[in-house]
Amino acid sequence: MPISFRFRLIPFIASLLLISLGIALAQWQTNRAQVKESLAAQLTERQQMPALALNAQTLPEQILPFRKLQLTGQLIREWPLYVDNRPLQGKAGLYVLMPFKLAGSSKYVLIARGWHPRNGRDRMQMPDVPVPAGQIVLQGMMRDKLDRVMQLGQAEIVKPGSLLQNVDVEALAKQTGWDFYPFVLEQTSVFEDGLLRDWPQPSLGADKHRGYAFQWYALALMAFLFFVVTGIRRGKN
Repeated sequence: MPISFRFRLIPFIASLLLISLGIALAQWQTNRAQVKESLAAQLTERQQMPALALNAQTLPEQILPFRKLQLTGQLIREWPLYVDNRPLQGKAGLYVLMPFKLAGSSKYVLIARGWHPRNGRDRMQMPDVPVPAGQIVLQGMMRDKLDRVMQLGQAEIVKPGSLLQNVDVEALAKQTGWDFYPFVLEQTSVFEDGLLRDWPQPSLGADKHRGYAFQWYALALMAFLFFVVTGIRRGKN
């Protein structure tokens, strides 16, 4: 039984469009993956840099996300804040935050001090975390902001002891009248305060984009195979 191929214009145009679309979107996703891999390498390089002493002479362009910073000053114990819905290793918990006033400066930094489990009996009872007294030296990792969760309802007014779903440094600055740097510092210094500082690493999603690229390439291949298979004709000698 001879096999021949029947060319049909409309299936050819449809297949060509799908193939072109699949390849174009696959290349776009591949480019995005390469950009994020480059960014991940850059962030890793910053994390390995020595800690930058933050003071009034520090230039803004030196304060980079995921760079280690060293601060000298005092924690404001009267202003604890708690960020809810932050599970760790399968346990419900929250982040404990506190403003930090830099020595010899009017500037403040919001410190994410660490993680604490929720009270199993009374979820509204906040942990009483020890606060180092006087002037201290503290190190941490600079973050533009903490990872956000879905905000349910209106964000409440920030006040000492607030339990928040997300934290907004700008709103905190307006509420307190203090001059905050526009970032959060994830503390890495170890204090005897019962807090865990196993901070989540950034996920830039390069693997996700490569997965999407594979799917688009598969679509282009399927469109080509569909055109070929539907064009094959079998007939008698």
